[in-house]
Amino acid sequence: MTKNIFILAFLVFSIAGNSQNLKLEEIMKGESFIGNQPTNGRWSPDGKKVYFEWNPKDEWGASTYFWQKGMAKPEPATPQEAAFSQFDFLGKPGSDVVYYINKGSLYSYSIQTKTTKKLLQQSAPISDLKLGSQNGILFFEQNDNIFKYNTKEGTVLQITNFSKGIKKDPKPEKETFLNEQQKELFQFIKDKDAKKQWNLAKSKAVKSDFAKSYFYGNDEFRGLNINPNGNFATFSLIELPEVKKEKMEVFITSDGYNQTPDTKEKVSVKNLVKTRFGIYSAVKDSVYFVNFSTLSHIQDVPKYYEQYDNLKNKAKEDKLLVASTPVYNEDGSLAIVSIRSQDNKDRWLVNLNLDKGTFEEIEHQHDEAWIGGPGIPSYPFSSGNLEFLADNETIYFQSEATGYSHLYTYNLKTKKKTQLTNGNWEVRDVVLSKDKKTFYITTNTTHPGNRVFYKLNPADGILQPIITKDGASEVVLSPDEKSLLVRYSYKNIPWDFYIAENKKNTTLQQISYSQSESFKKYQWREAQVITFKAQDGTPVNARLYTPKTENANKAAVIFVHGAGYLQNAHNYWSNYYREYMFHNLLTDLGYTVLDIDYRGSDGYGRDFRTGIYRFMGGKDLSDHIDGKKYLVDNLGIDANRVGIYGGSYGGFITLMGMLTTPGEFASGAALRSVTDWAHYNHGYTGNILNFPETDPEAYKKSSPIYYADNLKGNLVMLHGMVDDNVEYKDIVRLSQRFIELQKKNWTLASFPVESHGFKETYSWIDEYSRILNLFNSTLLKQ
Repeated sequence: MTKNIFILAFLVFSIAGNSQNLKLEEIMKGESFIGNQPTNGRWSPDGKKVYFEWNPKDEWGASTYFWQKGMAKPEPATPQEAAFSQFDFLGKPGSDVVYYINKGSLYSYSIQTKTTKKLLQQSAPISDLKLGSQNGILFFEQNDNIFKYNTKEGTVLQITNFSKGIKKDPKPEKETFLNEQQKELFQFIKDKDAKKQWNLAKSKAVKSDFAKSYFYGNDEFRGLNINPNGNFATFSLIELPEVKKEKMEVFITSDGYNQTPDTKEKVSVKNLVKTRFGIYSAVKDSVYFVNFSTLSHIQDVPKYYEQYDNLKNKAKEDKLLVASTPVYNEDGSLAIVSIRSQDNKDRWLVNLNLDKGTFEEIEHQHDEAWIGGPGIPSYPFSSGNLEFLADNETIYFQSEATGYSHLYTYNLKTKKKTQLTNGNWEVRDVVLSKDKKTFYITTNTTHPGNRVFYKLNPADGILQPIITKDGASEVVLSPDEKSLLVRYSYKNIPWDFYIAENKKNTTLQQISYSQSESFKKYQWREAQVITFKAQDGTPVNARLYTPKTENANKAAVIFVHGAGYLQNAHNYWSNYYREYMFHNLLTDLGYTVLDIDYRGSDGYGRDFRTGIYRFMGGKDLSDHIDGKKYLVDNLGIDANRVGIYGGSYGGFITLMGMLTTPGEFASGAALRSVTDWAHYNHGYTGNILNFPETDPEAYKKSSPIYYADNLKGNLVMLHGMVDDNVEYKDIVRLSQRFIELQKKNWTLASFPVESHGFKETYSWIDEYSRILNLFNSTLLKQ
């Protein structure tokens, strides 16, 4: 304890002695110290105002602000205007009247007269508003059914008639001696029964125009959607298995009694579900299901099966699939469905014949690791970027066929596929113009760590630069597409909003100023983004923080970002802003800091993304060993004075570094760490390591708990006790292993009110004081 107090005193003295003064208790306030950055930018329906959420006064939460041309600075919106700005307005391009849902009721809004009308309000709320192909026709969902609203006539018609459960037919009257006797004795009873049968036959002769009931049992009913002409509705039924969920113990509660909420399901083949994709034909008033068993490669098995005797000769069977909600052309005559295998190694795009319930396969994508990348979600229940162009017969989508996520089109009439973008960079985001003839794309063409903005004409494939400055630009087009609302940041400049014209090489005009005066007093470093070669020859990017020569202490700290797939060695403001400021503090103290985009990180293409397949703690860890080697060979760092730290996936890598390469790092701080992947969630883990029941070796070699006996060096573990992402139980189980193995050079700090992402400033201060004490006591010469 005395040693720690000495170190903290030494820290305060050292930083106070510098011309630039950073205090741990200040930077751990996060945005309260930096200045709260605005978010969620959007335009008013007439394009004259922009709105965003902001908290410049550091209140309990953000409020809605607006800005329009001529204003010196943004101003708070009224509560009514703030609420109005949040609605999703729906209307034909160029139309004066748009529609929206507010608290389950339907409204219209005239852009020209700025008048609002309530069109429909019922006790059961409506949702999922869609435009029909005919003018004045809207569709919405209510009580798991589709309704058609005619804005010109004010009529509402129910299109579908789905119900949960099983239809209960009326039971026929049970024959008994007495009722048979009554019929035999009395003509009155005979006539009454005959009249009943006559009325029933007559009612059946008149066909009702109301949709027949369809009962879907106890399956989960999901993805109900109508095509634009209203003739067909599609839906999915999912047979949900009974899967046990993890429980979490909450000790600090308002009433003083412990709580044990359910959290998540563990990764398992038990989470794979049977699904059915259904079509309802309004014309036929019937429901039928699509059989996808003729999809190409539907019975292919993963290559890893060859390593297990119980799997390599397994009988072939169809993969379990998930079909997404169809994407329609304007009149609803064409429907494209994205289908994913639940092991997430295959993706198909099919042209669906709604009338016949058949399909034509138009695209198959396969990845032996897992399907993913920008515009191509990593989870089966998402469809990714997919939409029709203006000709109503060409779709666009993204694929990693070249190794990088690029933009493609496919014409359903000519069956011609065209690659629109190409290169060792990624299309990060795609927006189609309102006339559906032009793309606006965000890419990292200029550098993996940039997010730049281009206009792309599919006819010539030429990228017209609009915003290409280093950093990141998040762009929202105005309703007339003549102006841009841009949220921009740089490495040492937090996010703010800017206005720009939609033109080549435009200029940004700043409209919000979020940085606090306290934040602006310090000269924040532009961390250099370097590239070093990994041992397998792969180039790896990293942020490098170097101290002044006179302050350098020949010790280094390596930071490991979380999520695995995240990117942090980039040229814009980091989500890890506390860590960024902490790295500036460490550098002031003489440390060199390296922040690596290791294998599995985002932004570098398919092979880099999937480089951790079946072995987390393999190439992702060796990239950190190679990063350390770079520091030793090029910057004079003492190989015996390198520490490592990180949270979540970063905590996991820290543990793997301390336990599978003992002695490589003098000390490590592991925050909210996964210690055993068999106890993590299904979607994320199943992609990378397959499933514990089918690929147990991948889980064993990737989980730190199996290497607990190798601990060498000093380890501090820190974990929130109400973490519903990486359970607190994870770190408890590893602690028990250390206790049983009689390991002594480890400590555990528990935070009773914190979840996966810490919220309270006092928790951040406590956590990072411990991390700083660890490095000062183990990496500096005493």
